[in-house]
Amino acid sequence: MPLPDNGVAWPPPQLARHYAEIKVDDAWYSGDHDKLAAVYRDNPVRRDGRRRLWGRDRQQRPNLRDQRLHIPLPGDIAGASADLLFSEPPELTVTDTATQDRLDELAEADGIANSLLEAAEVAAALGAVYLRVTWDRSLADRPLLTSVHPDAAVPEFRWGRLAAVTFWRELTSTSAIVWRHLERHEPGRIVHGLYQGSADSLGVRVPLTEHVEVADLAASLGPDGDAIETGIEQLTAAYCPNIRPNRKNRGSVFGRSDYSAPIYDLFDSLDTTWTSWIRDLRLARARLLVPDGYLRDHGPGQGSSFDEDREIWQLLNIPPTEQGGNQITLSQFAIRVDEHERSANAITRQAVQSAGYSVATFGLGDQGPAITATEVKARERRSMITRGKKVRYWSPPVADMLLVMLLLDRAFFTPRIVPERPTITFGDSISEDASSLAQTLSLLQQAQAVSVLTKVRMLHPEWDSVAVQEEVDRILTETGQAVPDPMQLGALL
Repeated sequence: MPLPDNGVAWPPPQLARHYAEIKVDDAWYSGDHDKLAAVYRDNPVRRDGRRRLWGRDRQQRPNLRDQRLHIPLPGDIAGASADLLFSEPPELTVTDTATQDRLDELAEADGIANSLLEAAEVAAALGAVYLRVTWDRSLADRPLLTSVHPDAAVPEFRWGRLAAVTFWRELTSTSAIVWRHLERHEPGRIVHGLYQGSADSLGVRVPLTEHVEVADLAASLGPDGDAIETGIEQLTAAYCPNIRPNRKNRGSVFGRSDYSAPIYDLFDSLDTTWTSWIRDLRLARARLLVPDGYLRDHGPGQGSSFDEDREIWQLLNIPPTEQGGNQITLSQFAIRVDEHERSANAITRQAVQSAGYSVATFGLGDQGPAITATEVKARERRSMITRGKKVRYWSPPVADMLLVMLLLDRAFFTPRIVPERPTITFGDSISEDASSLAQTLSLLQQAQAVSVLTKVRMLHPEWDSVAVQEEVDRILTETGQAVPDPMQLGALL
């Protein structure tokens, strides 16, 4: 299927609902006040009839400063999701030694772990993310793994699998003309197109050389003048859903955001609670009510002021027994700290649990001493279950794109390697406390229930078998437990 025809509506109307849902998720994820106000300007009332905090029209009172407060819990949820998946770099393994060395080099040089961490946070917030493999010889001598946000993609699914996808972006412009670059990924090739249109129309397709930001791509196009042949059969892009099913659209192939519709109201309630709390603090500032005689007159039309450092004042001709004679009154309102704090904690707990996580993941109620990793996992069981689900959704597309990287690397950069689909082992998101691990190893040693080899593996699970064996040999030698090789016994004697 080629690039879109000239003059079609853009963004595509068939994705209007999908893009609208992403826009709401993006507003909460960003925490931007203007985005939140824009999203709820046309939908200011919640289902329970209450007006949303971010649905209040500030344009009716433009001279008042916006006192609404946003608590970045949505961003914290997305960050926690990414940390559970990729806070520890995943282990990527293949059977061929040369290919493994090259894969390790690509992972380190290209920062694959960081790219996956960033992509996972976006997917948790917006429901999905696309992984894309490309290359640029002028920039690096290797394939590059990048990510694309779901509101910048027009996918084509077949039987629930991504068959092709068109990524698009708006380029800089100095006029009312909207320039768009479309990049369509198909099996075996990548098609590029530049369009000159308007805000709601794709416009007319023009040569890539018409805009400086994509002019360099023109030299890479094949004989047909609009595509780059990849030389491989695989698609150079993959769809990574955050989690499924999509509860708002049954039967949809699109992933579901961690926020989902019911949690929006909890976010709004949390912001309302904190806004009320800060309002109490603002209104409860101590104020002095002083008689007119304590004010310094600055002249006609200049008003008057109270000098709190002045020591001598002139009394008014008011009997001292009369109400409000020459007294200074302190006005101090109560601050409802406990009520607001309990409300905020309860809303936060419910929002976190509805998103699929344990409250311990966010430090709620974490007041005790250091505990073992096993105890942490027990506290965070719900988070671990959600992590396990997401691992199953992330593993296939990540492995597919790593295979594509190796195939493109062989085709354009390193012909000696033998590409294969890597095995991905996700790192443990919860590290064992050093003191707890040392105590565990000591108890096992006293019970004579563990070997030196097992202890080294428990202490350094990230090491390979060669590094583990070398460490074991050093320990045995230093402790005098090393046994000489029988074949070398004669030479030693």
